[in-house]
Amino acid sequence: MAHVELILLERVENLGQMGEVVKVRAGYARNYLLPRKKALRATKENLERFEKQRAELEAQNLKRREEAERVAERVAGLSVVILRQAGETGNLYGSVSARDIAEACSAAGLSIHRSQVMLDHPIKTVGLHEVRIALHPEVSITVTVNVARTAEEAEKQARGEQGGQAAAEAAGEQPAAEA
Repeated sequence: MAHVELILLERVENLGQMGEVVKVRAGYARNYLLPRKKALRATKENLERFEKQRAELEAQNLKRREEAERVAERVAGLSVVILRQAGETGNLYGSVSARDIAEACSAAGLSIHRSQVMLDHPIKTVGLHEVRIALHPEVSITVTVNVARTAEEAEKQARGEQGGQAAAEAAGEQPAAEA
């Protein structure tokens, strides 16, 4: 279990802030942090180079964060609908993954990559689900993902109607008040 010392070039969730020297496992450094340019190895030369470039890196980070905040304000309260086949109990045949959510958000006008979707586990049931989208390491928004069997069911879920009532209406029964 070899550990490697790295200098963080940007904030990394659950690890540290920009400029911190952290110890991480070699695989995490080699496979994630270094290829994505989120960190540098903590050698004497890299420490000196980082200190020289620190102001420039902080300025770039601030600019990207402000841009992400503007996007977050523009798309606040975004809700996307994903239609999937599901059984009578509401369990999906398959699941909704980060890729599906990223594609639905892109179709709704929020251009994101699937790696920005913070999904702990795939969505496997019909209903409304809150999903966090990381626009920047320091800026994230919450998107409501409406998973439904049909567009009509998605509309009913968005209005907040209960599953039993929605199931009865989907079966063709009209409530007495609307008839």
